[in-house]
Amino acid sequence: MENLARACSPLDMANSMARSGQYSMTVARAAIDEAVRMRAGAATAGGTAAAPAAAASAFSAPREMPYIDVSSNRIATPDREVEVLFVLKKPQVILLGNVLSDAECDAIVAHCGTRYTRSTVTAEADGASVVHEGRTSEMAFIQRGEAEVAERIDRRLAALAHWSPECTEPFQLQKYGQTQEYRPHYDWLDPDSAGHRPHLARGGQRLATFVLYLCDVEQGGGTVFPSLGLEVFPKKGSALWFLNTDSNHQPDTQTLHGGAPVVKGTKIIANKWLRQERYG
Repeated sequence: MENLARACSPLDMANSMARSGQYSMTVARAAIDEAVRMRAGAATAGGTAAAPAAAASAFSAPREMPYIDVSSNRIATPDREVEVLFVLKKPQVILLGNVLSDAECDAIVAHCGTRYTRSTVTAEADGASVVHEGRTSEMAFIQRGEAEVAERIDRRLAALAHWSPECTEPFQLQKYGQTQEYRPHYDWLDPDSAGHRPHLARGGQRLATFVLYLCDVEQGGGTVFPSLGLEVFPKKGSALWFLNTDSNHQPDTQTLHGGAPVVKGTKIIANKWLRQERYG
């Protein structure tokens, strides 16, 4: 009741309760619905407004998750045929080939040129962007509408994921030189973290991630999933996809992942995060 009075999101509350391990998602949602009905009843007591129906729920119908159709080994997008190279079903991790042409990869890299700055992370305490010893790469952004090649790739990814480009963050490029890395972390935003709440308010949870590999790496630089014993090595033009949450939009702790240190060469990737709602 106190959290509802503070205008906390019912979905975030249910996710937090389920993640604690003390309640199932069904029980969490039922408890929150009961609290919503009690608040509404108290607000209308003695008034003329009717109390909400017993079946009313604080939760809208679940929004369909983004998904990639892997029913065949090739996927036809409006402008390119993509190859399905690897599928892990739970948690869902998919490796796709031929997502970008060499020319597109080179154009994206050239567009960012010397715009890179030291990579940051979001502080859990206050949401500030801070330098962290666990992320030693450099980063650059390509905003929506900034480059035709990025818009073209954005539309292709939207077709692959069956998700609106407006419900995605801008491309974030990451450049890793020798020894640089990103230690294991989660892409989902933690509703229990005060620093993450403002970011959740800008488009909801990060439901899925695309990692686009923009160059080959001579040695090292793989994308690792420690809990799964899985490592994916960069190949120019390919893309790694994984879901960050389950179908209830609850963060999935199995999606812990990181960027292994580059041993030889340079790694450049572009991240694309898919949000629950329109981003911005």
